[in-house]
Amino acid sequence: MVNIRAEFRNLWSGSPVLVVTALVMLGTFWGAVAGIFLDPRTVTGVPAWLKPAKFGISTAIYLMTIAWLYRYIRVWPRLLRAAAWTMSLVIYFEIAVIDIQAARGLISHFNHSNPVDSALFAAMGAAIGVLWLASVIVLAALFKQKFENRAWGWALRLGMLITVLGSASGGLMVAPTHDQLQALKAGEKVPAIGAHTVGAPDGGPGIPGAGWSTEHGDLRVPHFVGMHGIQMIPLFVWIFARRRTAAVWIAAASYVALFAILAWQALRGESIVAPAGLTMTVLAAWMAATGIAMAIALVSGKPAARVAAQGY
Repeated sequence: MVNIRAEFRNLWSGSPVLVVTALVMLGTFWGAVAGIFLDPRTVTGVPAWLKPAKFGISTAIYLMTIAWLYRYIRVWPRLLRAAAWTMSLVIYFEIAVIDIQAARGLISHFNHSNPVDSALFAAMGAAIGVLWLASVIVLAALFKQKFENRAWGWALRLGMLITVLGSASGGLMVAPTHDQLQALKAGEKVPAIGAHTVGAPDGGPGIPGAGWSTEHGDLRVPHFVGMHGIQMIPLFVWIFARRRTAAVWIAAASYVALFAILAWQALRGESIVAPAGLTMTVLAAWMAATGIAMAIALVSGKPAARVAAQGY
C-alpha cells in the first residue's frame, strides 16, 4: 500500500519549490473548475475556464514529476535549484496570464487582437522558451547521473528526452494558418495568428474535456502525447521491464513513432477520432512492430547490471 505521507516527503526532499508551486497550480485547477460551472461565457466554443483548468492540472502534474525526478539526481545541485525556481516562476506567470485572459473572456494563445494582447502572448512565448531550457538542464543532469539500475536510468533519460521534444512541438501551433497568411498578405487585420486546429478555425466540435477537434486535425494531440513521455516511459518500465534495457529503448522508440504518427495525422487535417485507412494501416504496422520487438526483448534480453548505489 502506498504511504502518501512518505511519498510526499520524498517529493519535498527532491524540490520544495516545485512541490509548493504544484500545489498552487492544483488550487488554480479547482478554481478554474468552479469557473466552468459558475461562468456561462465561452471562448472558441468551449467554457472560458476550460483552458485554465487544463493548464492548472497539467502544470501541477509536470512539476510533481520533475520534483520526483530530482530524487534521483545528485549532480549539479545549484544549477538544478536554479532550474526549479525558473520553472516555478515561469509557470506562475503563464497561469496568471491564462487566467486573466479567461476572466476577460478572451483567448490567451495566438491572441493578436490589440497591442496588449499581442504583448501578453509574446511574453508567454518567451517564458515558455525559458521553461523549455530549464527542462533541458534537467535532461542533461539525467544523462550525467549514474544509476544502479541501468534500465531505470535510461527510462528516466529517454522519457524526459521525449517530453522535451514533445514540448517543442508546440511551436507548430504558432505558425499562421493558410487563411491567416493570406489575410496578412492582403494587409488585413488578423485577430489570431496560429491555431490548434489544422484545416479549420479553432472552435469547432471537439472531444469533451480535451477540446480536440472531432472533424479536423488538432496539433494538441501529438503535443499532449509527447509532453507525457516522462510519465509513460518510466511507468511502462516499472510495470513490465524493470531491468531490461533493450525493452526500454524499444518502448521509447515506439512512443516516438506514435508521436510522429499523430503529428503526421494532425498535419494532414485528419481528426484523431476519424482516422483514414492509411492512418489505420500505419498504426497497425506500428503496433505489430512494437509487439514483436518487445516480445523478443522481454524473452531473450538479459537484465541490466547494477553500476552505482542508486536505483528506483
